[in-house]
Amino acid sequence: MAKTVIITGAARGIGRACAELFAAHGYQVLINYYRSVEAAKELHHSLQAKGYQVALFQADVRSRPQIDRMVAYCLQEFGAIDLLINNAGIAQTRLFVDLSADEWQEMIDTNLTGVFHCTQSVLRTMLPRHQGKIINIASIWGQVGASCEVHYSAAKAGVIGLTKALAKEVGPSNIQVNCIAPGIIETDMMASFTAKEKTALKEQTPLERFGTAEEVAACALFLASDAADFITGQVIGVNGGFVI
Repeated sequence: MAKTVIITGAARGIGRACAELFAAHGYQVLINYYRSVEAAKELHHSLQAKGYQVALFQADVRSRPQIDRMVAYCLQEFGAIDLLINNAGIAQTRLFVDLSADEWQEMIDTNLTGVFHCTQSVLRTMLPRHQGKIINIASIWGQVGASCEVHYSAAKAGVIGLTKALAKEVGPSNIQVNCIAPGIIETDMMASFTAKEKTALKEQTPLERFGTAEEVAACALFLASDAADFITGQVIGVNGGFVI
C-alpha cells in the first residue's frame, strides 16, 4: 500500500525537490503551498501528468485552523498520513538592531510555530496508529548562528530543539522525528547574495560548491525509509562539510 506524505512549502526549492522525488518513489504526495500559487499549480500538473498520486492544498502554516483543514483534506483524499516534512519557511537578512518586532514575530511564527502547528495536527492521526515519521528542515545556522540572520538562526535552532525533545516523547509510540540541517543550498533564497558573497561561502565549504535541493531531498527519502527506522532525534547535516 502506498504511503502518504505532506510536504509544506512544496512549490519551490527543497520542498519541490522532495515532492518530485517522493512522488517518483510511489508516495502519495500532498503539496502544501501558500504564496507560490502558480508554481504550486505547475508542479501539481506536471506530477499528475506523470501518473503520480498528488493533491494540492493552500494553507498558511502560521494558521492552525488552515493546517487542521489541510490534514483533514489529506485524510479524506489518501486515508492516512505516514510522513510529514516540515519545510515551509522564510529567510531574511537584517542587522539585529534594525529588526522590527513584526519581522521577528513573522520569522518565529513561520519557521518555528508553523512546525508546531503542522506537527501537532498530524500527530493526532499518527499516535493512535503507533506509526509515522516527521522530518523537519532546519539549517546549519540553527546549529552555529549566522550574522545578520539572528531571527532566522533562532527559529531554526528552535526547530532543532523541538526535534530532539519530541523524538523522546513520541518514540514509545514508534514515531521517528528527525531534522535535516542543510548548508548553503542553491535555491531562490540565494538570490539576494552577491557573486562575491557566494564565492566566499564556497571557499568556506570543504567540497567547494553549494548543495542542491535534490541532495537534501535524497536525505529526506532515506530518513523516511524503513532503513532509517532506528534513527530518531538526529540532526543530519547536508552541508558539504561547512559544519563538522
